[in-house]
Amino acid sequence: MTLKDQITEDMKTAMRAKDAPRLLTIRGLLAACKQREVDERIVLDDAAVVAIVDKLIKQRKDSISQFGSAGRTDLVDKETAELLVLEGYLPQRLSADEITAEVRAIVTELGATGPGDMGKVMAAVKSRLAGKADMGLVSATVKQALAG
Repeated sequence: MTLKDQITEDMKTAMRAKDAPRLLTIRGLLAACKQREVDERIVLDDAAVVAIVDKLIKQRKDSISQFGSAGRTDLVDKETAELLVLEGYLPQRLSADEITAEVRAIVTELGATGPGDMGKVMAAVKSRLAGKADMGLVSATVKQALAG
């Protein structure tokens, strides 16, 4: 079963359980997937769905920080609940140590030496770690590896 099929089944389960907040989040995710399929005239594979989930999670985290600084705890709670639902569709993430090991291996493979090689290294890292790691953490790790 593909990830998209699993999400559709979860939507049906949420409908039957009358779990409105979860249903709303899942429908939003499916709408984002459908929008990308229509725009690009493609059928999404699991990696593309994970990329969409990552994007939606980043949006939720940004919203949480904005609402938190504005003192809107009601909206923070709503966004946090959506964030938890979305995180359920991500594959197991790599630990910080695993990310560091991967980045060092890629830097060595490419022969990257300094901050000028950041783009080249990030391109390789994105293709290898997409969906498996938090890209913010990956970027910081690449900067550290190229600086030292």
